[in-house]
Amino acid sequence: MAIDGLTNDDIKHIRDEVNTIAVVGLSPKPHRASHQVALYLQQQGYQIIPVHPQHKTILGLTCYATLGAIPIDVDMVDCFRAAEAMPSLVDEVIAIGAKVMWMQLDIYHADAAAKARAAGIVVVMDRCPKIEFPKLN
Repeated sequence: MAIDGLTNDDIKHIRDEVNTIAVVGLSPKPHRASHQVALYLQQQGYQIIPVHPQHKTILGLTCYATLGAIPIDVDMVDCFRAAEAMPSLVDEVIAIGAKVMWMQLDIYHADAAAKARAAGIVVVMDRCPKIEFPKLN
């Protein structure tokens, strides 16, 4: 079982129920994993919202400095930040009412995950939707 305790059915439910995904740490550089994953998700029909304090637009979309600055509801937050950033990021995820906090490959933070789960948020750790979603077809 994965370190986050989620099954393939859990991931499939996320894939099928999520519409709007904020990508924290999205890079404008096409060779970066965050860019490739966000582009993939966009091509799959998800509404992508870039979150990066140093950019105005990424992927032709308005980029927000923080999750709290996003003016619409967010279903999932895809985190491309170091594990050390997860405790403060989880507070933002809780504050915006996201349903899912997805920590990318090699990102694991048990305390942040526990805090998110206590707030009713589904937590995915050390996985990538670009890898996980296609496996479920």
